[in-house]
Amino acid sequence: MPNLELKKAREFGEIINDTFLFIRQNFKPLLKVFAYLCGFFILAGMVAAIMQQLEMETALDGLKQGKGGWQTFMANVLTFNYLLVVIFSFGSSAAILVSTLSYIALYIQKGNIAPTPDEVWGYFKYYYFRLFFSNIIAILFISLGFLFCLLPGIYLFPAMSLLVSIMVLENTNFQDAFSRSFKLLKNQWWVTAGAMFIIWVIAYACMSFAAIPTLVLKMGGAFLPGLAGWGKIFTIIGVVLQYLSYVFMMIPIIGVSLCYFNLVEIQESTGLMDRINQFGEEKDHFSGLEEY
Repeated sequence: MPNLELKKAREFGEIINDTFLFIRQNFKPLLKVFAYLCGFFILAGMVAAIMQQLEMETALDGLKQGKGGWQTFMANVLTFNYLLVVIFSFGSSAAILVSTLSYIALYIQKGNIAPTPDEVWGYFKYYYFRLFFSNIIAILFISLGFLFCLLPGIYLFPAMSLLVSIMVLENTNFQDAFSRSFKLLKNQWWVTAGAMFIIWVIAYACMSFAAIPTLVLKMGGAFLPGLAGWGKIFTIIGVVLQYLSYVFMMIPIIGVSLCYFNLVEIQESTGLMDRINQFGEEKDHFSGLEEY
């Protein structure tokens, strides 16, 4: 089977199917890029989260034993480790976002061939901080939208999802990407929002599935006295599995990118024009051989 052509129009079901086809065809190189470029953020966040979770469990035990009230509990929870967890969560999200989108941009540039981590690194270091802050702004827009009667947040969700993809795939700034995302969604909001929703549900289901072993172990510890002393070990295992499951965040990023290419193709037919131009170049090349 030839490598997937990204720049084409797709039906609703094709967007979802081709998301997983792209992952299947590029599984190893995508995993390598994830490990090389996101590994530091994942490991750092994992260590901070383990420390924070252990602190919280100690604080909970103290609260149960009557050692201090809720103020003491909150002081023991909102520590420096908690701040690190928040920072590395945003850092990890940005790293996964940038590395995946950079991979897709290079994949197209190389003619549907998987790029190496070194090639993706060149894009990664250029876009990382731009998307780090843009992603935070997009999340704030969506959060404010949900805060005001829910419907504005639902309306903004597809546009804010497309925004960061546009910044990398079109190499543009936040302002231009913001207006461009709404322009692309014109008359295509429902189909795009539906595809994004399904893809996000699948991704979150995969991430939740990774937490099941820890949940089973903790429930076992509650009912089996012999496992009661393993609480901290189960907490550490849970945090490790949670952070490793971040790899599933690549699924919605790829899906949103396919939504972007679908919208661009419907409105502008850029992929079709590229294929026509390539065909013309091949024709000219062979005609030159015949004249020779």
